[in-house]
Amino acid sequence: MDFGLAGKKALVAGGSRGIGKAIALELAREGVDVVLTARSIGPLEEAAKEIAGETGSTVSAMACDATDRTAVEATVDAAAETLGGLNILINSASAPGGSPNAIGRIDTIVDEDFLNDFDTKYMGALRFTRAAIPHLKKAGWGRVINISGTNSRTPGNLSGGARNTSLVHFTRTLAMQLGRDGITVNCIHPGMTRTERTAVQLAERSKKTGRSPEELQAQDYAEDAPRTNSIGRMVDASEVAYVAVFLASKQASAMNGELLVPNGGAGKSVYY
Repeated sequence: MDFGLAGKKALVAGGSRGIGKAIALELAREGVDVVLTARSIGPLEEAAKEIAGETGSTVSAMACDATDRTAVEATVDAAAETLGGLNILINSASAPGGSPNAIGRIDTIVDEDFLNDFDTKYMGALRFTRAAIPHLKKAGWGRVINISGTNSRTPGNLSGGARNTSLVHFTRTLAMQLGRDGITVNCIHPGMTRTERTAVQLAERSKKTGRSPEELQAQDYAEDAPRTNSIGRMVDASEVAYVAVFLASKQASAMNGELLVPNGGAGKSVYY
């Protein structure tokens, strides 16, 4: 299927690894030229070289701290200049899993960590989107895709839940503001997703438990396991990226302010 993306220009915030990198790769495979941003230039340059080599698309790297408004605005403007315009913004910058101190009881929270997590993911998305809007309007066609997460639907992670729930509200609000400018704004809720970190985490658990990574994976996705989903396996980052490519496509022009959840059918709640 032709998604109508060849020749489009994208900025992927949080594009050096994980879901952001996977989305950048799939966009590049569709003929999109991409600028990757994250805090550290080394991993960004490695990711850009890898994606460009595999796809033939133009892929550039620009270091940027999502918590710095001036840096974000300068990076978005530089990306648009480098690419010759901007059509697609992927907001995937985050501290994975939320604040490390906010998974348990409320008395474990370190305020600074909590606020930094929110500042990076929610305010980062706001900063990148605000800076991108003039370029998207100039192009007359735009897509903003926010990568949120299903811990917004699961109690336990106070910072991860708060930041992700806020991104859903942000998505719908911006969709109402920008739809008539030819710009759609949608959100993706990944669940447990296989990324570069997964093999490392499994190896660490394997060393501690004496069980193989394969056994641990089978245990995690057994029918009665806490992490299980209805497909019985972990979703890969590429599968989340396919959803992002669809939302960026011409075929998704009627999707605006919506939330898609490629988590393998995890959970038993009914949403309507």
